[in-house]
Amino acid sequence: MSNLDRVDIGILDRLQKDGRLSNSKLAVDLSISETPCWRRLKRLEQDGYIEGYQANLNRRKLGIGVMAFVQITCTVHDEITTRAFEKIIESSDKVLSCHNTTGDADFILQVVANDLDDFSRFVEQVLRKLPGVSALHSNLSLRELKSSSRLPLDYSNTD
Repeated sequence: MSNLDRVDIGILDRLQKDGRLSNSKLAVDLSISETPCWRRLKRLEQDGYIEGYQANLNRRKLGIGVMAFVQITCTVHDEITTRAFEKIIESSDKVLSCHNTTGDADFILQVVANDLDDFSRFVEQVLRKLPGVSALHSNLSLRELKSSSRLPLDYSNTD
């Protein structure tokens, strides 16, 4: 973040809260003119600070009632098996995130499903058939207290 100043952080902060914010509104909020604001925004996109824009959807309104966290332990860790595992996980729409972790499990997945039957089918037809997997442990979310993809931005480390 050392290359970012307060205006850059301000752009990132505001766009995290509202990705549809117009350049003119962004410029007004940051007390700069529109052209420099647009240039900074384009630089932040080109430099990879902004990877894309998306709408946040309400999963429950879309009929996706189950959120689960699945811990996966593997016994096989060779390159071919790992690549096959990763390809299956990356292609699955039900897997929102997958992290290779320390601790008892090798991977932790965040999985969504329409209902418990749908989740059960996914576990049986996809997760239990993953190459190299020796154990699966699932935790179902009973209540979601917080869900965010917004990153904390530290204004104190800028110019």
